[in-house]
Order: sequence, then structure tokens, then C-alpha cells
Amino acid sequence: MVLRMKFPGKRKSKHYFPNTDKGRIPFGSDSALPSDEIYIVGLDQLLVDIEARVADAFLAEVGIPKGESVLLDDARVEDIYSRLKAEGRISGEFAGGAVGNTLHNYSVLADDRSYLLGTITSQISVGDYAFHYVRNTSSRVMLSHLHPRRGPMGRAICFVTPDNDRTFGISRGIMDDYPAEALPEDLIARASALVLTAYLLRNPAAPIYAAAMRAIEVANRSKVPVALALGTASLVREKREFLRGLIRRSVNVIAGNFQEVGELTGLEDPLSAGQAALDLADLVLMTHDKQGLYLCAHVDEANARETADQIHSKSIPEYNRYEYSRAMLRRDCPHLRKIYSHINPYLGGPSDIRSTNGAGDSALSALLHDIAANAHHRKTSPRSPKHKEEYLTYSSIHQICKYANRVSYEVLRRNSPRLTHGLPEREDSLEESYWSE
Repeated sequence: MVLRMKFPGKRKSKHYFPNTDKGRIPFGSDSALPSDEIYIVGLDQLLVDIEARVADAFLAEVGIPKGESVLLDDARVEDIYSRLKAEGRISGEFAGGAVGNTLHNYSVLADDRSYLLGTITSQISVGDYAFHYVRNTSSRVMLSHLHPRRGPMGRAICFVTPDNDRTFGISRGIMDDYPAEALPEDLIARASALVLTAYLLRNPAAPIYAAAMRAIEVANRSKVPVALALGTASLVREKREFLRGLIRRSVNVIAGNFQEVGELTGLEDPLSAGQAALDLADLVLMTHDKQGLYLCAHVDEANARETADQIHSKSIPEYNRYEYSRAMLRRDCPHLRKIYSHINPYLGGPSDIRSTNGAGDSALSALLHDIAANAHHRKTSPRSPKHKEEYLTYSSIHQICKYANRVSYEVLRRNSPRLTHGLPEREDSLEESYWSE
């Protein structure tokens, strides 16, 4: 039986990082820091997600373009919400926000801390939106650095049409009112990763824009990896040149679906888009609906490891030849090689998918879990042969694909953007050790 340990955090339960005697160096006196020093930080526009099932005609009637994410004033959202409620179209109300979802799922998977930054209503009452946000967020997500403000929480109505396409109508409330001076810079400087979303960068006049740019500056100065979720294709299209410049200068990991990465690169083939995106970022996580997900990264030639699986060719010949390699930052690669891995949906995907909301966020949470695991192991066992070189990830990109794919499946199966518990400890389909590579 394969033993899987949760990394980081208290190593008390079996999970997806196997621990066997073969080739392993035990934890011992070389421990540099306690494991509870490992955490990730995210800045978000705190939102309550309201999911509603509507026909295409409903969107046309309320004037919201299908498949887009549009900002609406508070009064208009309240009118739409009241109508949806009266017609019985609301299927759920959840704590939301791309970064909030990612941190929640990370803390569930790692069974360890993360820190959420953002703005919340200064006075919370039982039953209000802020109350539901806190109630539906993992207790391992630390909310002690949230910034209190007077006013309503942000709301995002997710309209799900019969073809399972998603359209968003968002009212800001106080979600953009997080000031740069509220940033806990020391907390960011000690983190294993900083997580942001392109939504924070939509309005340069908003306080949260300045806070996001300042957070990136602090992370870059402290060599903390910066991960950016791309948001929506329309947002990437709107801010394309700005985002390309920011990513090239200051972002290590980008995550998005194929439409978003395609808008960023101007390419219509997923592998080609991933290849071009690697000219901007160190690592690219790209979901592609029923086609599964791609992970594109860099490795130094001396550390490239060939796959033991079947080699595939698409727009890039033999694209997965070096998928058993661990990802590295470009600056740590004297002789750079781009590497790629792709995986189809786990078990073909759930038979009934009512919404894809949160699938990309959950895949990113799995990737961040692996990056944090690498930081954990490097600090607790610095003499391990796994750290002879500076790697960004603990596992190969092929294994991370498996992990991210499995977590996404769990979110899709539950039709909720947030996990309620970790993954099963043992599954026959995953019985091959993740260390077999």
C-alpha cells in the first residue's frame, strides 16, 4: 500500500505525497524551521457567489452578454437577485472569489494555514452575506488580516445556462476598498507564495489595485513566487498589453483556461498558447474544458527527465518527452528547456456537471500545495537530494497534472467551487506511487 502524507502541516494523515524508506532521507536534526512556518497568502475581492440557473433569453432580457463578466451597480444586482429568488432560480449561495476559493481549497488539501487579505463588512450580523462568507471558509484560512469597512459585501451572480456556460454579474460593494497601507508586508515576505487575480488590476483608481501592485513588489523583493489567475477572457482582452508586461516583469505562475491564455498570447492552439505564455511566466497552468488540463514549465537541460509513459505529438512534436521533470524558475536555468504535460479529465469527468465554477481555482490550489510542499521540505530537510538544485515544485509537472486533475474532478462532482474535505486516502486508480518517476 502506498502511504501518502499531507505536506505541509502536521504530518498526521495519509495523502498524495508518499513516504517510504526507499531513497528517502528522514526528517531529523537538520530541520531549519518548524513546518507551521509554511503558508501562502492571497489578496482578493471578497465576494458572495450566488448561482442561478437561467435560459439564454433571461440574459438577453437583463442585458448581460453571455459568457462575460460584467460590473453592475448594487441596485441593479439587488433587482436581479430579487427576481431570481422569486422565480426559484437560485441553486446556491457560497463564499466566493477566485483567490478565496483557491486558499480555502489549499487549506483543505494541505490541512494547514493560509492567509486571506481583503475587505469585509465592519459589523457582521448572523445571516448576512459576511456571516455566510466566514461560515463557509475553512478554519485554516486565517482571516485576522481582513480590513473592516462600512458597506455591503461584494456579490457575484453566476448565471448558468443550459449548456453549462457561465456568465457573471458583479456588484462591487466594498470589495475594492482594500488600501495598500493595510498590507501586512512581513507576512507576504515570509510566505511560500502570493496569490492574486487579474480582477484586482481592472481599475487603476481602486485602492485594491495599488494594494495588489504593492504586494507584488514586496513578493518580488523577497523572492516569493507570485501566482496570477487570469480571470476571464474579456478581462484579458481588455488589459492584454498591461498584463503581458506585468507577467513578464513580476509574475512566476499564471493560471487560466484556454480562452484566457489564448487571449493573452493571441494563439488558438492550446499547446502553442502555453509555449508562448512561457515567454512571459515561469509556469503556466491551463484548463481546457473537456480536454483536460495542461502544465507548461521550464527546466535546466541538466535536470530534464524523460517520461516513462507514451510520447505524444500535437502542435509541438513529442511535447511530453520531459514531463517527468520538476519545474524551475527561468533565472535558475543556465540552459533553458520548455517542458509540457497534458492530462485528460479524471475518469472522463463527472457524468453530471451542472457548473464548472471553481474548477480552475481548485487546480491552482493543488499546484500551490505542491509549491508549498517544496518549500516545506527544503526548510525541514535542506540536505535532501531533492534540493541539490533550486526547484519551484516538489513533484514533476506530470504528477502535478494528475493531482490538479483529481482535485478539479472533486469540485466538479460536488458542483461547488469549494472542497468540504480532502481527497480519499486510497483509490485503486491512483495506487501507483507518485514517486515512481
